[in-house]
Order: sequence, then structure tokens, then C-alpha cells
Amino acid sequence: MTKLRKNKSAFTLIEMTVVLFIISLLILIVLPNIAQQRSNAKSIHGNAMVEVVQTQIDLYENEHQKLPASLDELKEGGYLTEKQVSQAEANHITIKDNKAVK
Repeated sequence: MTKLRKNKSAFTLIEMTVVLFIISLLILIVLPNIAQQRSNAKSIHGNAMVEVVQTQIDLYENEHQKLPASLDELKEGGYLTEKQVSQAEANHITIKDNKAVK
């Protein structure tokens, strides 16, 4: 009896290993870049919050002829929203000497 051999089209173990190796290399290249971009975005957001608070300090001073004592005073005057105050506090932004500092 003769055994008939069927030609099966499939990937070999070596081909699968090479593909997995290439995919893992791509992941190793991409993941650190994503983490760095997230860090940059947080830094930019923090700096933007400082600018927002500083702008509102200047507006408050122009309208009331005095400096605001705290972020809560800006919130009560309608210069900052509750969300902006909580974000400023999360970024450790305070008012010192008429300046918003981080």
C-alpha cells in the first residue's frame, strides 16, 4: 500500500518564530515612545494650567484692584471653574507674589 502525501500549505515553526520575533521588536520600539509622549503631554498640560491661572489672576487684579488670595477666591469670583481648580491643585499650582507657580 502506498501512502499518498497531501501537500498542505502551512507556516513552519521557523516562520512563526521569525514573525513573533519581529512583532516583539516592534512592540519594544513603540512602547517606550508612547510612555514618553504621555509624559510630554502631562508636562504641557501642567504648563498650560499655569498659564490659565496666571491669566485669571491678571483679570481678577484688573477688575478688583487687588490680588486674589487663593484659587478658591478665583473660583468664587467666577474666574475658574471647579474642574480647573481641581486640576490646578492636582498639578500643585499655587498663587505666590501675584504669580501662578508650580
